[in-house]
Amino acid sequence: MKIGIIREGKIPPDKRTPFIPAQLRELSEKYGDQLTFLVESSPIRSYTDQEYLDAGIEVVTDISRADILFGVKEVPVDQLIPDKTYFFFSHTIKKQAKNRALLKNILQKNIRLLDYEVLKNESGERVVAFGRWAGIVGAYNAFWTYGKKTGLYDLRRAAECHDLQDLKSELSKVSLPPVKIVVTGSGRVGKGVAEVLGILKIKQVDTQEFLHFYFEEPVYVVLSSSDYNRRKSDGGYDREEFYSFPERYESHFSKFAEAGEILIASAYWNPGAPRLFELKEISSPDFSLSVIADVTCDVDGSIPTTFRASTIQDPVYDVDRDSGEELPAFGKQTSISVMAIDNLPCELPRESSAEFGRQLSEWVIPALLEEYSPILERATIARDGDLTLEYMYLTDFVNQTDIPNSHE
Repeated sequence: MKIGIIREGKIPPDKRTPFIPAQLRELSEKYGDQLTFLVESSPIRSYTDQEYLDAGIEVVTDISRADILFGVKEVPVDQLIPDKTYFFFSHTIKKQAKNRALLKNILQKNIRLLDYEVLKNESGERVVAFGRWAGIVGAYNAFWTYGKKTGLYDLRRAAECHDLQDLKSELSKVSLPPVKIVVTGSGRVGKGVAEVLGILKIKQVDTQEFLHFYFEEPVYVVLSSSDYNRRKSDGGYDREEFYSFPERYESHFSKFAEAGEILIASAYWNPGAPRLFELKEISSPDFSLSVIADVTCDVDGSIPTTFRASTIQDPVYDVDRDSGEELPAFGKQTSISVMAIDNLPCELPRESSAEFGRQLSEWVIPALLEEYSPILERATIARDGDLTLEYMYLTDFVNQTDIPNSHE
């Protein structure tokens, strides 16, 4: 079985890789003649071609000899090779309109698509993810943005830091007033956010303290879905019902938007669930959030000010409170500054790639050698020119015509 590591083709370019050179060398030694590895030459990958060659891995300009292809981000349609098996983040399972053409071409080209996002164990827990690194870099960028907006301190960009230790050292420059910070989510991404808050020694408080107490130091609260969603009929909350029938619920996040100044959004969002707030709410004088770091980066999703993904090169844009229109970053002190980079782990690409490769080596590579693998079956979105049974709900999505997005 030949496994290929593709060159990332999405623009802006992503420097991450599914496997680092040392991991491919170890896998080659472990599995001998069962697996061989090819790496497609790339000028932008965080690990150079020479590093793979030094590890004894073949580097090629034509990856079509490989049976199974591993990437990171979405593969451009014109780079898809028919009749292959692909692993990558397709960003299609929430019916993301920008990737409709991608999924349609995957079906037309008879490609088997396995999506990292739905690689889960028997308990339904994800087994491979960059979430921790998205949380770390996303939280760092929240404080970078706050420093730029207020002029209180100046940090280097995360991408300019050599590694995680360098990034941690840079955080020593952060000097905060008694600001209140809202964090949503406590999964992998949320735990990454918490790492940064811990480095900064910011105190965590509960929801009642956050809403009703005054503090002489910065504090943060971690919200679960029950803290800001309630049943429309009676104001109650039932976790199982919420995740099964999110349309029965409404948001009551506004009290946190009134109390907090920084929002770091790291919670998974079901498209059927209510948004945290509506765009019209930001014009209220009580809406106090001034920096929003949308680590989840669901465009037109849970955070309505996330009009588009920002980039590592251009990380922030502002949203005018009165008009609801996008403005240049930090151009107006009263506007809301939005950080919504959709490839945050790429700012620490070598370390995040190493951790991701360890997860793939543990969970996916052994599964590829099994005659039948439940974990791979559950992650297969498309095969033999059709959607698999679990993902048949995407049929209408694939066939519909795109409708332009609106901020309203």
